[in-house]
Amino acid sequence: MIKRTYLATVILAVVSSFFCLSCGNRDKQFGPAVTSRDSTSVVTTYGVDMLISEQGMIRYHVIAEEWKIFDKMEPPFYSMEKGVLLEILDTLQQVESKLRADTAYYLSMDEIWHLIGNVHAENINNEEFDTPDLFINNHTNRMYSDSIIHIKQEKQIIVGRGFNSNQKLTEYTIRKTEGIFPITETK
Repeated sequence: MIKRTYLATVILAVVSSFFCLSCGNRDKQFGPAVTSRDSTSVVTTYGVDMLISEQGMIRYHVIAEEWKIFDKMEPPFYSMEKGVLLEILDTLQQVESKLRADTAYYLSMDEIWHLIGNVHAENINNEEFDTPDLFINNHTNRMYSDSIIHIKQEKQIIVGRGFNSNQKLTEYTIRKTEGIFPITETK
């Protein structure tokens, strides 16, 4: 009987010491808490592979490692900060152009994509476009950039600063162009 009482006393002492130790650090500071949902994403999705429609037509195929939606920010936006592959589709859901970037933001109110970092695009003519950043305006169906752009065509490379194109990347203008152009001599 004495052993049981002694054992119960020891267990009670150990449990009490845990309670005392846990109560001793009540003033400990933790990291700052999120006080407002305005600055946090409402949804975070991993391993995204989705189709986006406009006016009842599937227009975009998006693949991203991570997709965050910030609907309370001004302006509201989506972010894909771990890379994105964006395919723009025609009315028959064939790929018109393909774009890849390190980061992408979609401003949902303005319907503008902003691709940032190692932006690489390809069109159906096998032309390749490389620039540090690129905008896609869904209202005007135009792509544009004020940055340096390299366009690799079959027989030439065009370099310029500033670029404007349709979403197919088949009709484009380049500002401040330079490059190596083959010239054929005629008599």
